[in-house]
Amino acid sequence: MLPLVSNRERGFAPGICAALALACLLAAAQAQPALVAVGPQYDTTHVYVATADMDALVSSFVATFGGAASKRGVTNIAPVPSSTAFQAVVTPAGLLSVFAFQTPIPYPFGEERTGYLVTDMDQAIKAARSAGAEVMVAPYKDPIGIDAIIQWPGGVKMQLYWHFKASINPPLETIPENRVYVSPDRAGSFVHGFVAFSGGKILSDEKLADAAEIGRAGEAYRRIRIASLFGNMLVLVTDGHLPYPFGRETTGYEVHDLNATLKKATTAGVKIISPPHASAGRISAMIEFPGGYIAEVHTLTSADARAADAK
Repeated sequence: MLPLVSNRERGFAPGICAALALACLLAAAQAQPALVAVGPQYDTTHVYVATADMDALVSSFVATFGGAASKRGVTNIAPVPSSTAFQAVVTPAGLLSVFAFQTPIPYPFGEERTGYLVTDMDQAIKAARSAGAEVMVAPYKDPIGIDAIIQWPGGVKMQLYWHFKASINPPLETIPENRVYVSPDRAGSFVHGFVAFSGGKILSDEKLADAAEIGRAGEAYRRIRIASLFGNMLVLVTDGHLPYPFGRETTGYEVHDLNATLKKATTAGVKIISPPHASAGRISAMIEFPGGYIAEVHTLTSADARAADAK
């Protein structure tokens, strides 16, 4: 039964409702994490290799996708004493940060999959925590900026970084996708948190996607596509029964002509470890660069796929 309301109380009800509505809106606004992304041309895949493999990896990656590499340097990227050779690789299809440690790798470095440039580190950490991430490595200064490592439900680790002096990278010709494998137990929490943090949107959530895409022909799995200012993300929800090399790749690169790209790659010493396969408006293959870096590479074949990836 609804409570009785006197005429006097009714006179104040609209004002009370308006005040409550405003309070709810303010609370919702405060609950939304600040948008801290800069752009996908500043997002980089982290690759750890042996020093002996560094030149071959960098040169083969540039031969495959174009672009150029920075001059190699040796520095400490961690908050504890350590030393690593480092090169940044900028291509029209995406970026790499290549590390060859000269000392034992301090924990949890090497487990983070990507580095995302943010507009403000304090805001980014607050936003990540608000969205459900935990801070694995608290913010610290490196030679050129401030870094931190966060972890999302499902164990997905990524670096956040901010530079003292702003860098200016050219726009990418195609946006790579961060390929994230998670279990059904944590997929919902991960997607909800990352979408909130990134200010992104879910482009599609296919509950019965063709599992031939992950080496299991004749079966189905759940595939979620997310787009944000950080770039594209492909969430692959699986039971973990993954034939090699699926699950080992961290990034998928879009190219205009897959056959031409694979030809350039193999000429540069890259191995094709899963042959081209057509599904869901794309043809994709898995390749392995010198040093063991595994990546997916694909060409979009349908107007619908191109439109979805352009959003």
